[in-house]
Amino acid sequence: MSTAIQDPQTVERPNYLNAEYGWKSWLLTTDHKRIAILYLISITLMFFVGGIFAVLIRLELLTPQGDLVNSDTYNKFFSMHGIVMVFFFLVPSIPATLGNFLVPMMIGAKDLAFPRINLLSWYIYIVGAVFTLAAVVLGGVDTGWTFYTPFSSSYSNTFVITAASGVFVAGFSSILTGLNFIVTIHKMRAPGMTWGRLPLFVWANYATALIQVLGTPVVAITLALVGLERAFRIGIFDPAIGGDPILFQHMFWFYSHPAVYIMILPGMGVISELVTCFSRKSVFGYSFIAGSSIGIAIIGFLVWGHHMFVTGMSMYASLYFSLLSFLVAVPSAIKVFNWTATMFRGSIVYDTPMLYAFGFIGLFTIGGLTGLFLATLAVDVHVTDTYFVVAHFHYVMVGGMVMAYMGGLHFWWPKISGRLYPEGWAKFAALLVFAGFNLTFFPQFILGYLGQPRRYHAYAPEFQVLNVMSTAGASILGLGYLIPLIYFLWSMRHGPKATSNPWGAKGLEWETTSPPPTFNFDKTPIVTEEAYAYSHKQEVEVG
Repeated sequence: MSTAIQDPQTVERPNYLNAEYGWKSWLLTTDHKRIAILYLISITLMFFVGGIFAVLIRLELLTPQGDLVNSDTYNKFFSMHGIVMVFFFLVPSIPATLGNFLVPMMIGAKDLAFPRINLLSWYIYIVGAVFTLAAVVLGGVDTGWTFYTPFSSSYSNTFVITAASGVFVAGFSSILTGLNFIVTIHKMRAPGMTWGRLPLFVWANYATALIQVLGTPVVAITLALVGLERAFRIGIFDPAIGGDPILFQHMFWFYSHPAVYIMILPGMGVISELVTCFSRKSVFGYSFIAGSSIGIAIIGFLVWGHHMFVTGMSMYASLYFSLLSFLVAVPSAIKVFNWTATMFRGSIVYDTPMLYAFGFIGLFTIGGLTGLFLATLAVDVHVTDTYFVVAHFHYVMVGGMVMAYMGGLHFWWPKISGRLYPEGWAKFAALLVFAGFNLTFFPQFILGYLGQPRRYHAYAPEFQVLNVMSTAGASILGLGYLIPLIYFLWSMRHGPKATSNPWGAKGLEWETTSPPPTFNFDKTPIVTEEAYAYSHKQEVEVG
């Protein structure tokens, strides 16, 4: 792709990091790149808050007696871990950070369509996070991240309304971000940037934005109804006052299964960028990967019932949801096969982002295949509410989305900060994350198959060895996440300065300076090439 800008290595331009010093310029900014950094800081803080609860959970599960905390406190630990991680890290992580930073640059725009709404979405996220953290400080929530009724709406004595209000408010942040992406991608593409030339990361965020706008209002309404029933005893979900608890599950999972794709689709977009760059090849089956993102977004709205096979749902409905759950695996499989075909006979470079891409493909494949077991009626009845479900979910979310998030951060960190990180430490951390993750969660597949239920602070003694393995793996995994935080912060002051395109990558974002100027480009880019027009002989500048 070519742009009408001067040589970025010879011209000094003010950028979003060195212009307008002072905290007010950050808190009042409408620059999409600065807002992405604000999100990055906020989401990282929430990740470590959720991680603290994960540490406490694993410490409790070291011994079968449940001797660290009592059952009520343990209920609060896993509830707050899930609420913080799902709604304040997994859902917004890639769209709000990498998406916010990159989507305008990738399509040749100077900013998002609605810069002030973009800033508003961050403030709304912060308000939601404050509500949820207030619930933690006041005493926590014990309903699980799913807020299942009638326990949440009538019987829990914890701060359900406070935490649910935080999730409710944060949902508006997600909606505004999705709306901004949709309008920006439709209306602000550079000349020559046709739909058939859009980077696959943009396609993934576009599909995600559709889910955000269409699905998030449903969970917001659902949690609002929980609050109304809890505050005013209106019979909506509690059968004791004329409500229907299964209605809550239908409403909650109608959003929350598509929400899985809000979390994973942007990660798939990241992997598409990494695989094609570090294979030095044009992506195999561009149109199929782009189309599969839209396919996942559509079919994802039709499979919520597979979370409810043991609720007494009719056999015909269960068969319908089982069939569609198998069907939704097809677009994901298309992506995995196409990534593999892209790497075939490519000049693969084993830099840190590519290591995370390998980790994503392997772990997400395991997560996807075990999802087929959960879509099978007979198997699902056996493993429902066991650690098999916990392992499956984490293989998709942590093994998938978080691996992609880390890969994307390492890939675009030179563009974000203008600095390079220490490659040796980065590779070491990537290997720690991969090893620690598998040691943490693979034993949980066995635990679930053997029948250990989730959400219990005590368990049968014969399960202790596998639980100790999980706790040991979690400590390695935590170290793998802590090391990048340290060297990213170090690199901002001491890292070597990055060139405009340290990876030899294709895309408009690599044709401007590192870090980019305030409005991304001096002149509107003109796109003259197809996406990912790599030469087989092309080499990276550093590695």
